[in-house]
Amino acid sequence: MTTPGQDGDHEKGVQVTKPLPLSAVVLAAGKGTRLRSTLPKVLHTVAGRPMLEWVLRAARAAGCEQIYVVVGHGADQVRNEIEADDVTWVPQEEQLGTGHALLQVASHLQAPTTLLVLSGDVPLVAPETLVRLAASARSSWGSMVVAEMPDPGSLGRVVAAPDGSLQRIVEVADATSEELENHWINAGIYALPAPDIFEFVEQLKPDNAKQEFYLTDALTAAADGGQDLALVSLPEVEEAFGVNDRLDLARVHGVLLRRKVEALMREGVSILDPSRVVVEVDVEVGRDSVIHPGVSLTGRSRLGEGCTVHQGAWLRDAQLGDQVVVEPYCVLEEVEVGNACRIGPFARMRPGAVMKERAKIGNFVEIKNSVLAQGVKVNHLAYVGDATVGENANLGAGTITCNYDGVSKHRTEIGKGAFVGSDTMFVAPVSVGDGAMTAAGSVISKDVPPGALAIERCEQKTVLGYAKRKLERRKIRKQ
Repeated sequence: MTTPGQDGDHEKGVQVTKPLPLSAVVLAAGKGTRLRSTLPKVLHTVAGRPMLEWVLRAARAAGCEQIYVVVGHGADQVRNEIEADDVTWVPQEEQLGTGHALLQVASHLQAPTTLLVLSGDVPLVAPETLVRLAASARSSWGSMVVAEMPDPGSLGRVVAAPDGSLQRIVEVADATSEELENHWINAGIYALPAPDIFEFVEQLKPDNAKQEFYLTDALTAAADGGQDLALVSLPEVEEAFGVNDRLDLARVHGVLLRRKVEALMREGVSILDPSRVVVEVDVEVGRDSVIHPGVSLTGRSRLGEGCTVHQGAWLRDAQLGDQVVVEPYCVLEEVEVGNACRIGPFARMRPGAVMKERAKIGNFVEIKNSVLAQGVKVNHLAYVGDATVGENANLGAGTITCNYDGVSKHRTEIGKGAFVGSDTMFVAPVSVGDGAMTAAGSVISKDVPPGALAIERCEQKTVLGYAKRKLERRKIRKQ
């Protein structure tokens, strides 16, 4: 059995000509029935991006000038979810197979081009692989990606000709015992000449169990007709992983997460247990930062240098400066945190929360749509919503900004150096001047001038002997 070459660079005496422009066709019309989901298959997320977005980014990075996405099931939802001004959306009203899907693009092409044909459910393909594939197609009629799998199972086999080019693609049911010993499979990634490929696609017949038009049949027909289709092998077989069910989805997700944490560790980030963290692809982490087990860094979060994120913290779209410490089990979402801040444990920062340098929030503190200036301390059991807190102010345990009156939200303004006593409630809108103080247990509904002390309490009354008499009455009732 002939083995495909590493780069598909067999020689057939083909003269290399000026390369055609490179375009991409992404086949994304499948329903994904085995995923058992109402969500279109290519919109399922892996490592922080929809599968289709991974494929589109790879095509762009490989230098594709035009990108066509063939959509069928859930086409409107796919178009709405994927923000891509450079994509031409091509409808496939009936899902009649990969060959039929590619044929829908023919009328959109204005000039000869090399088409990179990709699958929207094969998100691990690397741009470098697509560059190699396109380079191979320049010295042949076309090229395709193959992978050697230890156990191909029911996957069809790629049979190579003596010169290393494609001879045919054979399904397992039709393969001979010798062909079954061949572990080379089709990765479903091609570089094909257009419009030439459509000559073979248009001749396809649905003479198979599914009555569909298979692109692989067109490639076999091209090889039978003397066309030179080079085979480009993958250095990493995982690039060929497709997603057909939830198990595949988890496998691909795991591969992408592993790649990300390995890249961060190579760049100088300490990840103490890589198997127990989630770091999505668009996250940035500065060198000398330390990520503990159980941490999830998602969305477009950015951590500066020397940060420490402890066990169980969850961050999404959080922007952290340098030397920030996030204690265990904190939640930070769409927030900004300045240098040398400290957060938690068990703290929550909701969207719009901002902490300036050296600010600190402690255990069971919640901050929402508020700005804490430099050096602010909110150490215990507090809720600060729709507020501005000035430099070096201190908010005692149990402080609450009562920001909602049942109809509208209102702001609380607390000045520089203010000292807020424990269990103070601010009934917004209200302001506290610089250097002012509130007494513990006060309900502040009026503005407090700078340097003043605000006290709002009922007069304490002491009834002598009351507790003793009440206890005796309870004992009598129980008898």
